[in-house]
Amino acid sequence: MTSPKSIRVFAPATVANVACGFDVLGFAIHGLGDYVTARFSDVSGLGIESITGDDGRLPLEASKNTAGLAAMALLKRAGFKGEKGIQLAIEKNMPLGSGLGSSAASSAAAVVAVNELLGRPFSVDDLLPFAVEGEMAASGTAHADNVAAALFGGFILVKTHNPPDVISLHTPPKLHCTIIHPSIEIQTRNSRMILKKEVPLEKAVTQWANLGALVAGLYTEDYDLIGRSLHDEIIEPVRSILIPGFDEMKKAALDAGALGCSISGSGPSLFALSTSKDEAEAAGRNMGKILEKIGLEYHIHVSEINTTGAHVVDA
Repeated sequence: MTSPKSIRVFAPATVANVACGFDVLGFAIHGLGDYVTARFSDVSGLGIESITGDDGRLPLEASKNTAGLAAMALLKRAGFKGEKGIQLAIEKNMPLGSGLGSSAASSAAAVVAVNELLGRPFSVDDLLPFAVEGEMAASGTAHADNVAAALFGGFILVKTHNPPDVISLHTPPKLHCTIIHPSIEIQTRNSRMILKKEVPLEKAVTQWANLGALVAGLYTEDYDLIGRSLHDEIIEPVRSILIPGFDEMKKAALDAGALGCSISGSGPSLFALSTSKDEAEAAGRNMGKILEKIGLEYHIHVSEINTTGAHVVDA
């Protein structure tokens, strides 16, 4: 079998936490995401030849880049000692620090692209630990909620992070996601630093009850139960203070018919889940009006849940 000269892969943007599932729940969306092209090179080792869409902010040095670190972990496990090297070209197609899993998308796309270039020595499931190593560079912790959703698509539940043990959940067909991204940036590392280390037992009990009910609602396609479960007792009250107009935007989304609304990942983006495209668009319009009153620019994106995940788009 002749190896291709290059492989281009797309990996989608993701929503992590999903209100009640801090660090353990995530899902993928359509339309936003990153592309990574992997090709063989006459220059030995792994290199990053270009990054576009990042305003020059991301490192080209592979050992300091999320996609580079993920690919390096794969190559090490594969025992790659080829005479030729591998070059990556990264195309960023979402804002950095948006809470939409930008680093995770690059990591997921990189491991799929390099795996395909090498003739697919690993299964998709096997790729997850490599992609998680890339996430370490972005957040300082080996959490798999964004990167697993980007890699596998759909809703995912992370049972353990180290080693990553991930369960793909059922995706109800009516669900639509609204994303609103205010034009501010919140770094994941910083948003984790403000979180409380101890949680009152009462809040913890409520949180894991919501998490269990949300998973049950996904499998039974009980949209009312999904809506009643999209409540965060622990993380949202702390992180929401970093997002101007958060409470008003959340209320605006619910008033438009959304099932629930919370912070996407570490923010500043918010997500809302609805049962139709019309309701999802109405939620976006309502949330946008709040930011207009504040004087903040914003972007709105409406999508069904992406159940495909990272995949080859050109070879």
